[in-house]
Amino acid sequence: MTTAGILGGGQLARMLALSGAPLGLRFLVMDTVADACAGQFAPLLVGDYRDEAALAEFASKVDVATFDFENVPAESAEWLSARVPVFPNPRALAVAQDRLAEKTLFRELDIPVPQFAAVSSREELDAALAIVGVPCILKTRRLGYDGKGQFRIRALADADLAWDALGAQAGKVGLILEAFVPFEREVSVVAVRGRDGEFRTWPLTENWHVDGVLSASLAPARTEAALADTATGYARRLAERLDYVGVFALELFCRDGQLLANELAPRVHNSGHWTIEGAETSQFENHLRAVLGMPLGSTAMRGHACMLNWIGAMPDAGAVLGEPGGHWHDYGKEPRAGRKVGHATLRSDDAAGLAGALERVGKKLGREDQVAPVIRALQGV
Repeated sequence: MTTAGILGGGQLARMLALSGAPLGLRFLVMDTVADACAGQFAPLLVGDYRDEAALAEFASKVDVATFDFENVPAESAEWLSARVPVFPNPRALAVAQDRLAEKTLFRELDIPVPQFAAVSSREELDAALAIVGVPCILKTRRLGYDGKGQFRIRALADADLAWDALGAQAGKVGLILEAFVPFEREVSVVAVRGRDGEFRTWPLTENWHVDGVLSASLAPARTEAALADTATGYARRLAERLDYVGVFALELFCRDGQLLANELAPRVHNSGHWTIEGAETSQFENHLRAVLGMPLGSTAMRGHACMLNWIGAMPDAGAVLGEPGGHWHDYGKEPRAGRKVGHATLRSDDAAGLAGALERVGKKLGREDQVAPVIRALQGV
């Protein structure tokens, strides 16, 4: 029996393990904490990702290795790859870990991207502001996610505040200044590439964020076929250049009928959670198929689907489970402010049915604000 190793033991590893059971797979999860939620469903090895002894034990017990989040040190992935097949490859991981390298790759591949500039000192911040302009966002090049490690600069007078907030990180992980995009919509394309180069995408997904954290995802996105084809083309370019194996997501801004790349996530992605019930093959199963060299499954949709993220604490499950197309996912985490603790997916054969289900769930849970933009999108408003 094949054992797949997962570096990172959060909810993504948990859902990978659940989706791999029907494929006859065993799993070993490695995480830095003993209460990692994936450990409720798979054996858990606790250790630091830079500890070669822990990595060696991990490698000795698995047939293939992958990741559940992109902040696993790329050098650890490189060390592992000399001992066991690692997918996606360490190069893809390293590029996605550095916003400057990522944005530079987008430009090389002719994927439109907002203006950006590297920043390593207070003087360079002023120079970058002259190039990028305001409003803009100062970000750490590494380790930032879900809105962390960012400071929005609305006017040149905010430069000192931005430097006070993030300047200490300039010498540690580096900084990048990015132009603020007054986007109309945020979308993502979740894609998968197999060991043999086979490439597939799920339908384009529209996303809504609150305080930098994903709140809701709708598939298929309300968009023209040409725009979806463009997003797929960008994803294919990235996958082929990086010789990528597995699932990844490309996050994009939509403005004036054009797409601008935001970032690459080299893993299964929050905006693809709806695929568990809303697609013929989920992102989790297809990721495992890809890294194991199996044929990829169909990414076709089953009607319309919406994923609602639960942040901080789980609401009442009954409101969702009472819907014919309602599906509930509790990650088994202790409640904590700002923490992703679960999600729900609502699925319907048509847009009107999904809008109705969202309206009922929103009222029952007191979350009308969370579902309102999705309902408007479904109604074409």
